[in-house]
Amino acid sequence: MRGTARREKVKPMGTTDVLRSSIHHSQDRLVDRLADARSMEAPPDRPREGHARIDAFLSSASKHLHAVDEVLLQPTRRGVPDGGPLVHDYLRSVKDLEVVLAHVKAHEYGSVYETSFSWPEVWGDVEHAMTDHHRHEAVLGDRLSDTLDDEELQDLAQRLYSAELAAPSRPHPYTPHTGLFGAVARKVMHTADRFWDTVEGRMVPEPVPPPKKKPGLVAQYFLADPRFDEEERRPRP
Repeated sequence: MRGTARREKVKPMGTTDVLRSSIHHSQDRLVDRLADARSMEAPPDRPREGHARIDAFLSSASKHLHAVDEVLLQPTRRGVPDGGPLVHDYLRSVKDLEVVLAHVKAHEYGSVYETSFSWPEVWGDVEHAMTDHHRHEAVLGDRLSDTLDDEELQDLAQRLYSAELAAPSRPHPYTPHTGLFGAVARKVMHTADRFWDTVEGRMVPEPVPPPKKKPGLVAQYFLADPRFDEEERRPRP
């Protein structure tokens, strides 16, 4: 007797690493900017040079964190097995990092509440919090890459880049991070941050575009730009 149960359509998993690559590239960029900010010795004739490196790190980190909140958390919660606990752990980690980044800005501009801390202590806290955050963010990228198809992953990588362009440039650890309230808070804070960045003359670098998908064989033919695998490039013995 033949079974009457219908087979469920299996959704193909992604074969592209575009989202993983985009996340790792952003993380590497932030690590480099942190190293530049830590070496903030400025020459006497250019006293703002050290501030510029710190501002570049803070704005790049803040924009990336806000963009991840906007783009990656909802697909993770809805489409990834155990997505709820993953998002919960990520939010704890990102809030810890944003609190530390807020301390960096306060320390940079001489807040009286920061006088008991030294710069090595502050940077050590940043490095610890950023390492923990990068670990949680990488998990989101890995789980999404194992769950979604190629088209969805390409879309998320592009949306992540676009969200960084319009994200707040300062850390806001105590504003909503998810849902409608989070979206409204990011829009309001983006406008406020742009105003104060202009007033204070802060440097806000633009995010790096996501890696492009490699052209297929047909595209290579029409572009007259053939690509060869590394194995094929190597001379045979």
